[in-house]
Order: sequence, then structure tokens, then C-alpha cells
Amino acid sequence: MENRGERFEGVPAFYARTAGAVRSHLPLLSARQKLGRAKLAIERARRGTVARVRRSRLVRWRHRAPVADDLALSPPDLRPLDPSFADELESGSVGFAGLTVRLRGLSPFEVLQPSEAWARELHGFAWLRHLDATRTLDNEILARRLVGAWIRRAGRWPAPAWTPEVVARRMISWLSHAGLILEGADRRPYAAFLLSLEDQATYLSASWRNAPEGPARLLPLIALAQAALCIAGHEERLQQVEPDLIAELQRQILSDGGHASRNPAVLIELLLDLLPLRQCLVARGVTPPEALQTSIDRMMAMLRHLRLGDGQLARFNGMGTTERDVLATVLAYDKARIEPQEKISASGYARLARGSSIIVMDVGAPPPVELAGQACGSCLAFEMSAEDELLFANAGAPGPAHQRHRAASRGSASHNTLVLNGQSSTPLVRGETTLHATPGAVPIQPLNRVTRRTQDAPDGGIVVAGKHDGYKERVGLVHTRVIALDGSGTRLDGRDALAGAKSELRFSWDVPFAIHFHLHPRAGARLAADGSAEIMLANGACWRMSASGAALTIEESTHLSELIGPLQAQQIVLRGVCYGAADVTWTVQRVETIESLDVSAQLAEARALLAEGAAPAAETVGTPPVEAADAGADAEPAIRDKAS
Repeated sequence: MENRGERFEGVPAFYARTAGAVRSHLPLLSARQKLGRAKLAIERARRGTVARVRRSRLVRWRHRAPVADDLALSPPDLRPLDPSFADELESGSVGFAGLTVRLRGLSPFEVLQPSEAWARELHGFAWLRHLDATRTLDNEILARRLVGAWIRRAGRWPAPAWTPEVVARRMISWLSHAGLILEGADRRPYAAFLLSLEDQATYLSASWRNAPEGPARLLPLIALAQAALCIAGHEERLQQVEPDLIAELQRQILSDGGHASRNPAVLIELLLDLLPLRQCLVARGVTPPEALQTSIDRMMAMLRHLRLGDGQLARFNGMGTTERDVLATVLAYDKARIEPQEKISASGYARLARGSSIIVMDVGAPPPVELAGQACGSCLAFEMSAEDELLFANAGAPGPAHQRHRAASRGSASHNTLVLNGQSSTPLVRGETTLHATPGAVPIQPLNRVTRRTQDAPDGGIVVAGKHDGYKERVGLVHTRVIALDGSGTRLDGRDALAGAKSELRFSWDVPFAIHFHLHPRAGARLAADGSAEIMLANGACWRMSASGAALTIEESTHLSELIGPLQAQQIVLRGVCYGAADVTWTVQRVETIESLDVSAQLAEARALLAEGAAPAAETVGTPPVEAADAGADAEPAIRDKAS
């Protein structure tokens, strides 16, 4: 048996074929879709024009922030810390967005910036938290020097430095680490710092509406609210920004706490900014708006809804690996502690939990095109954990250093669902890369209709059924999936069916299909003598999968979402052909032992690889791993005192 969990940089033949299918089946837009894109483009152009007018000298005075004389408080930064960042700078290199650049004696702002994503992280200054992790005189001097260098050339930086979401991240970072920057600073640099904050707040007030849809538009409003609370004399600005912030929160956060993009990772990122904002409100004696508190509580509940038994969030629609310490930090602020409910959420995710087994299933349609830059063809896919181990896991979004695998990771074949004729149920849209904050993000085609339902089973189990029409226009078929987890959580029964959308079909050709079940790298599998698949998890638990209506095979796979890079894994695939209808049933059941399967050595190797801190060698060198923040305390950390 091949080693499981082996790191490798080349994508196996399966993913090479998937990437080729993604490219070859990029659809042209229909007339209705072209009209929709045109409307979005016109609206974005209108917002851009309005933003330019607001920033003009004629009307800019209306958005001018009050003169900043002092800082009243400094909000906490809840993101993970990497104390080695200062050593990295001292050694003459710096890494952002998966790319490391040699400085050769220059400032990070003076070197050739290798990518737009790299430039965004540099000009966002979120890396100040690493210098603040171990406050030393050298780190204070370094932080003041770099911030001062940026301020002196503020108006001459390239476009990425002045996009609303980057300006917002820079303001939040400067406010959170003002003590590092201003401790011991002379009067002139102190005044220059406050004046720059004032200018950036004025810019955001005029430009936040021009940010792309989604978190990129919400972040500037959070930054403006934080600035109003943290900068002395700006309190009245809170009354101006609060209605816009609440309206945007209510527009983006769904009734179940999910984000309109359906990306679980967005919830963590937003909470890492909203929680400090709530603390700032309390510290200034301002009661947090009810809508803000409600949104936070709902988002916390959604994180619990999406969390599997191993502590990670299900890998759907742009979610990669979960930094467990970051998730624990966020959930430590959850005072409501709403338990996950076994129902289909408004975000389109169903949760099944019985015994020690947890399943999260995607039964929702893709988000609107303007929010679909990270969305995936994952409809009716699921992930499953048994106790604290993952059994079935989607490939997940690759890390910053491995974005070349991004298109393949979004296809249906990278998820635990059915793929018809080698095509994704929701292909990428050709030629559309301008609607999203993430550089190069390409939206996916919408599904016209997705239906779903859930019900309790007589044995105490739970059943979820879903149907989508992603293949209707191309082949005339719809995909239906029903899964049932029994009351003990030790048996999962499933059925995948293809049928005509309106009536019975009969093709004159064979249309191949494949139902993928990707195993986590810590799991191993092999074929048994009876044609079933024997699966062993790293904790010694044994499962057996059998199927009828399709041929069961075990093939290579790639788990893309680990921070250390792609890991070799396996997948169980049910392959068959469809003549106009197909019906496949399958069962995954826990068994006591599997004598014929000995993968202990391979699983031990996979476990060691997943625990490693260093990224593998790659075409683009990754940044050092981030050290986890301490998330053990239940109480909210206190806001730091006045910066100077």
C-alpha cells in the first residue's frame, strides 16, 4: 500500500484531468447572464464615479475627519502571532501571501513586489502584530521606521495600497498597535501618525461604497467605527458610520449567521474584527447596537454548526484548513453558546450528528455572482468525522503558496459528490475577474434550482435529501442525493440518482459518471475480497464501504488545504455510465476490526507530516508558519490603555 499523507508538489493525474476539464468546460454566458454582469459593471462604475466625486476637493470637506489630537484607547488584535517575523526581517527577507522576497538591504516598500496579494498584505500592516508579539526597543524602532517610511510617501504608493479594504486593514492595524509605533516617539512623528490616520479616515468615508461586495465592503465600515472610538474627538463620527455598518451587516449576515458568500472562512475573519469593535464600544461606555450583538451571536452559532469532530470547519466554498487556535479564540467570546441544530440552515448547510459521527452537507445554491469568487461546485457534497478523526474530507482551498491548484480545488471532482461527464456541476465563468476583492477571483455559474429537506428516521437517525439541476442544460439530467445517518452514528446509507429533468430520457450514447469520496490523508483504504472498501482511521477505528449500481474503485487523490501544502491521499470512487437514468446506493458502516488492512506505519507518517511546522519546498516559497495565539482564557482580554 502506498504511503498516505506524503507531501508532494506535483498534482496527480486525477487533478491534472480535473484542471483540464475546468479549463475546457468554462461556459460562455447566456444573454440573461450577460445582462446581469452588465448591470453589475454599470453599478460598480457608478459607485466609482461617486467615490471620486466624494474625494474631490469640492466636496471632500463634507467627509473630512476631525483633527486627531490623541488616542483614547487601542483595541486588541486577536489574530495569531509569529514572534519570528522580526528575526526574518533582520535576516533580510520578508514573506507575504505565500511568497518570500529577499530585501538585500532595502525596505520592504522599496523592493519589487512579486504579486498584488503580496502588496496588499504589505500595505495592510497586519504584520505589525508580529513585531508587537515580543515588545522590544528594536521592534519599536523598526515599527516606527517602517510606518514613518510609508507616511512620507503616502500619496505615491501604487493602487493596492489605496483600495478601501487595504486602507481599512491598515487603519485597524495601526490603531491596534499604536503603542508599538508611538511608544517613545517624538512629537513630529506622533503628529504625522495622527494626521495620516485622519487622512485615511477621510478617504474611507468617501470611498467605502466603491469596495467590492462582501467582506471588502464591510471592513472599511468596521475600521471607521473603530477610528471613531479610538481617536479622541472623533466620537460624533460613530453616529455617522453606525447606520451604514448595521445595514451592511444585516445585508451580508444571513438569519442563521452564515455569510452571503457561503464561505465559512469569512465568518472567522469578520469576527476577528467585530469582537474588538464590540470591546471598544463597551470601553467607551457605548452600548453595542442590538443588531451588532445579534450578528455576532448568530455567526458564533454558525461556526458551531459547521464544525466537525476534529475541531475544523467543513471545507466548502473557499474554506481551507482551520487554524484551531484561532477558532478557539473566537469561540471563547461566545457568551450565548447556541448549540448546533439539526436542520438545514439558511446558508444551505445541513448538519447530521448521531453518536460520535458528525456530517456537514452542502445543500445550497451558489451565492450571487458578485460573491462567488471563492465558491465551489460542491452542491450535495458532504464531509464526515468519526470521533476526532476525519473520514471523508473535500480537497479544500489551497494555501497562499499553492494557488496554482485553486481552479481544480473548486471543481465538483474535488468534493464528495457526483460528477457527470467529467464536468463540474457549477463551472467557472469565463472572462469574469473584476467583481471581487481577491485578485484573479473567478465566479461560478449559478444553479437554477436546488431543493432540500430533512427528517428524523424511525431508528432515531436523521435523513437529508437534496436535488440540483447543475447538469440540466448540458445533459438534461438532475442529480438527487439522499443520505441517512442511523441513531448510533455507526452507519451511513446513501443513494445517488440521475434522472431526466422533466420526463424519462434514453440516450443513444453513454454518459460516464463518478461519485467521489475523498479520504482525509490520515485515513487509509484498500479493496477487500468481496469488492468493498476497507477504511482505517488514525485512531484505529475501522469502517467498510460497499455499493451497488456502480463499480467501486480506490484511486489517488490530493488533499489541498493543509498549511504545509498538498498531501497525497486516497479516494473511493463509484464509477458507472448513464443511459438517461442511473441509481447508485452505498453504505458506510463502522466495523470492529479489519485484519487485512495494516496502515499503522503510513498513518503515523501522515500524522507526523500534519504536525510539522515547515512548509514543503515549492515553486513559490511560503512564509514561516504562524505561531498560535493563546486561546485558553474564557474572558475577553482587556483593551490596552491609551497608546501614549
